[in-house]
Amino acid sequence: MVGTTSRHGIPISAYAADMPADTTSLPPTGRQWRISHSGYSATLVESGGGIRELTLDGAPVLSGYALDEVPAGGRGQVLMPWPNRVRDGAWTFDGQRLQLPLSEPALRNASHGLVRWASWHEVSVGEADAVLGYRLMAQSGYPWTLDLTMAYSLTGEGLTVTARATNLSASPAPFAAGSHPYLAVAGDLGSTPLTVPAGRRLRLDDRKLPVGSDPVGGTAYDLREGVLVGDLVVDDCFGDLSRGDDGLARARLGDVELWVDASWRWLQVYTGDTLPSGRSPGTGPRESVAIEPMSAPPDAFSSGEDLVVLEPGASWSGRFGVRRV
Repeated sequence: MVGTTSRHGIPISAYAADMPADTTSLPPTGRQWRISHSGYSATLVESGGGIRELTLDGAPVLSGYALDEVPAGGRGQVLMPWPNRVRDGAWTFDGQRLQLPLSEPALRNASHGLVRWASWHEVSVGEADAVLGYRLMAQSGYPWTLDLTMAYSLTGEGLTVTARATNLSASPAPFAAGSHPYLAVAGDLGSTPLTVPAGRRLRLDDRKLPVGSDPVGGTAYDLREGVLVGDLVVDDCFGDLSRGDDGLARARLGDVELWVDASWRWLQVYTGDTLPSGRSPGTGPRESVAIEPMSAPPDAFSSGEDLVVLEPGASWSGRFGVRRV
């Protein structure tokens, strides 16, 4: 197949191994890059620069989606230059009133950034490592240009993801980041323990926007010691993360651990109850849990909480990882 191209001009060899050999068109998420190491295998996608699947010895570690599917519920997607929601898409920075597109029209929110469906390109790809990049151009509602990269690396300790943003504009750029992995469940979700090392939970209104916060102690949302999911419905943002001596905060669903460095100050946890039934195993409601690293809480463009302001030429980076323990 070397040298063979699709009708879009992209080498067929760039696709994952499960791509049909005689295909003449792109899958919905575009080019696929597969990396592997020590039994771990990950497939990364052109659409949004996200991750379609992560397995260990063939068993899912992250709940992904099939090659012929569009990711539902943000599954595996990159959330930049903001995660979660901006109320009415309206915000002000340095005296400038800005209006983002309402990508969640039913709730009148701008949701999950501007790069989820963009075409990311290959920066470098090796057997166990890959870096994907995208240049976010200045536009209405976000008048700054950023260079973004997502670096994925597999070792015997699982997957490490390094997100990076560099401000190419002549003025300071507000920025926040997130990622949307769904941790896979080996058995029944209700009987699976969930651990979230957070001391604070945001109170959200019916538009999923923060209206306050409460300590988790004494509530059903105190997940610090691990609780069986049972009938607990969660679509909440957690802060005040406790960290180990290495500076990492660790959440777990069953035997799958997600860790985040100090750049990620919040975790959005979602039990998937409002997801439609998925075509792929593990992609429907109550079949996986999203634990989403976020550098800032919902509506940070309005509140300014934990919002990073990148000076011209400055960069931000954050690492997180997923492994089976």
